[in-house]
Amino acid sequence: MHRPLTATFALFLALPVAAQQSTDAVAPETATETPTATAPDAFADLGEPAKAALATKESGKPTEAQDWMIAAANPLAVEAGAKVLAEGGSAADAMVAAQLVLGLVEPQSSGLGGGAFLVWYDAATGELTTLDGRETAPLAARPTLFLDDQGEPLKFYDAVVGGRSVGTPGTPKLMETAHRMWGKSNWAGLFERAIALAEDGFTVSPRLASLIAEDTERLARFPATAEYFLPGGTALAAGDTLKNPAYAQTLRAMAQNGADAFYRGRIAEGIVDTVQGAEGNPGVLSSLDLALYDVVERPAVCAAYRAYEVCGMGPPSSGALAVGQILGTLEPFDLAAMGPDSPEAWRLIGDASRLAFADRGRYVADTDFVPVPVEGMVDPAYLATRAELLKTDKALETVEPGTPEFDHALMWADDQSIEFPSTSHISIVDAEGNALSMTTTIENGFGSRLMTGGFLLNNELTDFSFATHEDGRPIANRVEPGKRPRSSMSPTIVMQEGKPAMVVGSPGGSRIIGYVAQAVIAHIDWGMDAQAAVAMPHFVNRFGTYDLEEGTTAADLAQPLTDLGFETSVTDLNSGLHAIIVGDGLTGGADPRREGIALGE
Repeated sequence: MHRPLTATFALFLALPVAAQQSTDAVAPETATETPTATAPDAFADLGEPAKAALATKESGKPTEAQDWMIAAANPLAVEAGAKVLAEGGSAADAMVAAQLVLGLVEPQSSGLGGGAFLVWYDAATGELTTLDGRETAPLAARPTLFLDDQGEPLKFYDAVVGGRSVGTPGTPKLMETAHRMWGKSNWAGLFERAIALAEDGFTVSPRLASLIAEDTERLARFPATAEYFLPGGTALAAGDTLKNPAYAQTLRAMAQNGADAFYRGRIAEGIVDTVQGAEGNPGVLSSLDLALYDVVERPAVCAAYRAYEVCGMGPPSSGALAVGQILGTLEPFDLAAMGPDSPEAWRLIGDASRLAFADRGRYVADTDFVPVPVEGMVDPAYLATRAELLKTDKALETVEPGTPEFDHALMWADDQSIEFPSTSHISIVDAEGNALSMTTTIENGFGSRLMTGGFLLNNELTDFSFATHEDGRPIANRVEPGKRPRSSMSPTIVMQEGKPAMVVGSPGGSRIIGYVAQAVIAHIDWGMDAQAAVAMPHFVNRFGTYDLEEGTTAADLAQPLTDLGFETSVTDLNSGLHAIIVGDGLTGGADPRREGIALGE
């Protein structure tokens, strides 16, 4: 691990930034109700504590515990992590066990073939740090990677499906790095539950089955992927038993030989052959890219909000910067007095988000390649000037990037990338008080649709801007060899008086930023418990159009927000928030839009 020197579609990339946002209307994954309401048999083999946690979630109440807690997107993964915590393992140990199971039972969202960002609070030292396990562009990649022979950006799925979009996976090395730094349990033992489920089989959940059914055409394109998800040409159905002996073999190799077993030798050769041999859309990932991959430890980025510090992942993620900017811009306004049903509160939140996204689109990229005004973007004085723009009675007519203080020229063009990630989030607090927030992804649902070694490969490189320049100015988030694409993943630890007060994060593409900011506001300003904060209706405004969650009370505010000058769209907003609130004890919440639970003791 090294430390850096410094802290859908056809038209979307050919259009100006302000006009491309129709593509953002598509959710990365469809919503799934609490499994006890849809298919109790899918999790019939859960232990009694996990079944009780499902029932608690369905009742709308938070899970309560005293010593430790884990919240994640699938009950089987939560059980694996909970077992580690109950046996005295650390939050880092529990993350490894949970992630390995998530990669099996929720393969469309994350896994060994993807990457992750991790935020860690160390109870012994009182320090926060982050691990960057983001995928990297191959050394053979060039800025023109996603341009056709005429120099025009490729259509989105023409770029995604196949080897061209695959970056060097980071999740295996991140798991090993976190375990080496903070683990207590035996490394090999953390693999046991995932190996057993892969060999003995697990029940296909309604969520996985529905997503396979929606993507059969692309999953059928490559033989290994089709054989696994569409056996005999028929899509897997909810309730089917699915085994993955290839995944078990991969895990056994890693359990015995660590992450090196993934980045060198047989598994690495399989990855390279699969990427470079992808029919119709081969990629340039090489064995050297895998051998050179490393995790980067970076300082956490924190922003003040009320009596708290909201801390998360800095560049190449835009998460902590954008969440921090939204909250910092809202600091002068009394959201608590307005309440969660106030159109005025949502006017302020929506336009604060638009201002943050304008800065995000102009300035944020991998700081190992591009200078980013990190400190200036969350400087309270700068955010106070942005807050002045909100002191009006109507929605802002136009939004432009600001000019945060920086010692470099700010001559970048606006980014033209788009995120459709299929992602997952894990929040953990262990018995020693360590806290972990990790968002993990393979980008689009089922990633590149390429499968090897029992796991899917990411399409993370499509998080780069396909275009390289605009009007002669370079785009900060363009493709470059070895560079990490910008992300919206926002794993967050909210600090109060030097200790964690809330651990939270979500999947959801660029809407992640809004989901996380809203959950923080819901708890801090509106006093909501963990379950209420993750379940409340969503309001998200990134680029001008206010997205309001259909089927909820958010849709009731469409007309009031229209009257305030916003364009509104009532749509599916599929978050996957998992939160733990730290007080006298621990309380946890799991998003009812997905299958996860919070479990503690």
